[in-house]
Amino acid sequence: MNFETWEPVYEAVLGDFGYDRRADGRARDALYRQFRGRETFEPRELRMQGKRVAIAGAGPSLEDDLDAVRAADAVVAASTAADRLLEMGFTADAVVTDLDKHGGTVVSISGTGVPVVVHAHGDNGGVVREFVPRMDSGAIVGTTQARPRPPVWNFGGFTDGDRAAFLAAHLGAAELTFPGWDFDDPSVGPEKARKLRWAERLLYWLECRREERFAVLDGRREGIDTSPLPI
Repeated sequence: MNFETWEPVYEAVLGDFGYDRRADGRARDALYRQFRGRETFEPRELRMQGKRVAIAGAGPSLEDDLDAVRAADAVVAASTAADRLLEMGFTADAVVTDLDKHGGTVVSISGTGVPVVVHAHGDNGGVVREFVPRMDSGAIVGTTQARPRPPVWNFGGFTDGDRAAFLAAHLGAAELTFPGWDFDDPSVGPEKARKLRWAERLLYWLECRREERFAVLDGRREGIDTSPLPI
């Protein structure tokens, strides 16, 4: 994702939620400093080129969607979907997370060599400072939603789930599937529900960019507000 292409969408996200762009920049720089003198994981080594990649969400339907997990060539777990998959006997090929709710699990996962894509944003500096130093840096990929500062990258996306999809697309995945995605999960609060609307919107943008149709959006496309998207 070229940042200039992403930036107008990023500005729309900031405006909708009232987030401070400068805080995102400070978080990016703090993560960048964590990597000084440490060798981090090279994203291309995830080797997703030409593969069917399952982007596993942590929604209630995950247990019912395990056939899609089994059928995938690679599995990228969004946030606590990694924990849920482990409980069911599956190990993800990568985890995309802002460390919310499962920092300890992520530390353990990184120690097994599974790559963890750690996202820094304006209000998660505390968990980044707490958990990143305890992780195996050779298994970390750093990301930001602000302008990238390698080795802190920006592949596009906002929530853990849609960022995982943008990552897999950037790395050349041939097909994306979405087990465990529940846009209408009644158990989430108002802010999370708004984030799910953005995830839905960004997946629509991604499928347009890829000229692919994601089954998870079937029956929903007509209701998606595409006005913030450069389509």
